[in-house]
Amino acid sequence: MNKTPSVPRAALWMAGWLALMLIVTVAGRETLRELNVFQVMEVRSIIGLLILVPMIRSQGGFAAMRTSRPLQHIGRNLAHYAAQIGWFFSLTLIPLGQVVSIEFTMPIWTAILAAGFLGERMTFGKVAAIVLGIVGVIVIVRPVAGEINPGQLIALGAAVGFGVSIAMMKSLTRTEKTLAIIFWMLVIQSAAGFLPALYVWQWPSAYAWGWMVVLGFCGTFTHYCMARAMLYADATVVLPLDFLRVPLTAIMGWLIYFERLDMFTVLGAALILTGNLLNLRSAQPAPARVGT
Repeated sequence: MNKTPSVPRAALWMAGWLALMLIVTVAGRETLRELNVFQVMEVRSIIGLLILVPMIRSQGGFAAMRTSRPLQHIGRNLAHYAAQIGWFFSLTLIPLGQVVSIEFTMPIWTAILAAGFLGERMTFGKVAAIVLGIVGVIVIVRPVAGEINPGQLIALGAAVGFGVSIAMMKSLTRTEKTLAIIFWMLVIQSAAGFLPALYVWQWPSAYAWGWMVVLGFCGTFTHYCMARAMLYADATVVLPLDFLRVPLTAIMGWLIYFERLDMFTVLGAALILTGNLLNLRSAQPAPARVGT
């Protein structure tokens, strides 16, 4: 379904995306104070499925969620599931600003994989994003100084996993509807995490239940907000707005958790975001289409 282009409406939907992602970051850290990451992920996926049911019914029911590409969905979502596990785990090990800064290397891995497996052309902007992103990660992690934190490596592994997931999702969007992609993501992740979550299960406190409900709701509708933003504006307009998540997350970590943001993280994040911006500016604008 195409919408009349509207940058203000796209910006509003992206504001929703930013707000929900900030809440997801805090909710993830708070639930992991008490519960194992496998349990948190399982409950989050189940809550997301329950929230999705009314939307599925309004779009033709579960019959409309049928797919001719089950193996691609499974591969994509196992990679996404592993990346999410790493991302949530890294929240407990390093400052929030570092987690999100390293997460923004995801376009690097997406570009490399898309060029290798989807036949996309490597442009100057993509090469610049790769080079600046790698340098930015080195600045943040500082391997020469011997200060590498395992959480930084886990966050980097999660970013690579997200890159794999996004590249595979780009292939799926050629034939699959947005709602179906989200539906199969939640179904497959629920199945993948059921036994690990059962093994580590402990009954959550009311405090943890509250944050898990928040996590399930916000984590599901981040995808919806991004899809809606893409309906109203090109990716080259929408995606740069996500860069605000780096300083906003760092500020939130400082205000809520009293985390110190060192200059190495600031410089590394600036290099990563500069590379992403060069990539977006060099991209040829194309009308965004999102399945419904």
